[in-house]
Amino acid sequence: MSNATTTGRAPSVYVPSAEALSTVLAPGARPPRPNALSASLAFGWRALLKIKHVPEQLFDVTAFPIIMVLMFTYLFGGALADSPRDYLQFFLPGIMVTSVVMITMYTGVGLNTDIEKGVFDRFRTLSVWRPAPLVGMIFGDVLRYVLAAVVILGVGLVLGFRPDGGLPGVVAGIGLLVVFSFAFSWVWTFFGLVLRSEKSVMGASMMVLFPLTFLSNVFVEPATMPGWLQAFVKVNPITQLVASVRAVMSGTSDASATMWTLLWTAGFVVVFGTLTMYRYNRR
Repeated sequence: MSNATTTGRAPSVYVPSAEALSTVLAPGARPPRPNALSASLAFGWRALLKIKHVPEQLFDVTAFPIIMVLMFTYLFGGALADSPRDYLQFFLPGIMVTSVVMITMYTGVGLNTDIEKGVFDRFRTLSVWRPAPLVGMIFGDVLRYVLAAVVILGVGLVLGFRPDGGLPGVVAGIGLLVVFSFAFSWVWTFFGLVLRSEKSVMGASMMVLFPLTFLSNVFVEPATMPGWLQAFVKVNPITQLVASVRAVMSGTSDASATMWTLLWTAGFVVVFGTLTMYRYNRR
């Protein structure tokens, strides 16, 4: 038996000196709290690292757009135009919008998955700007939108698409599409917070996306549709976005469509961004 046990006294406790502690602890002042932008960019980098470790996540922004372009060009091209190549001049900006907008739903799916795993509960304990994890996640998805648009454009150029607007028109069209998609992602972010599973988020997203993308001017001109359907198509935000992107890529402009696209973009951010923050802060 030890001496401490036989004598009935508690063993002595080692207390480190101030000099010993100073050699272990980091010297200097405590680093400042990161601002909103740096915190959001840090979480955006986290989203990119997830792609690095799970590259299969890029399937929806690489293979899916290629399939969409090839399938619809050769499925509808001969029936709706003189040739698939002629139809491609009209169709490619629309299918670019459709593919990228459909990809935005994975923002909500990924958020719901992180919530179910408890990841966002840990994020909420950090001393950073509260919305930073959500904003950063969408920042990371912006790269996916750009990549999908570039892949579609590349396939279109190989098949014969020739934008009259040249490089400036293409860059302007993709930029407008990415800005709209960033705003539209807030819709699915809200869905990811209020719905209980990733399957329900995906199901609800598809119920919204299919009418918006197919009941639009992506595949045909609205003038060929029944009057009651034209009424919906004309106020559809996807219709306005496609008209804007199609115009700038062709070297012209559609001021009305661009104005409505920007209004829809601001509306999505204001309405669903506010609802998302309200819901996130009260989980």
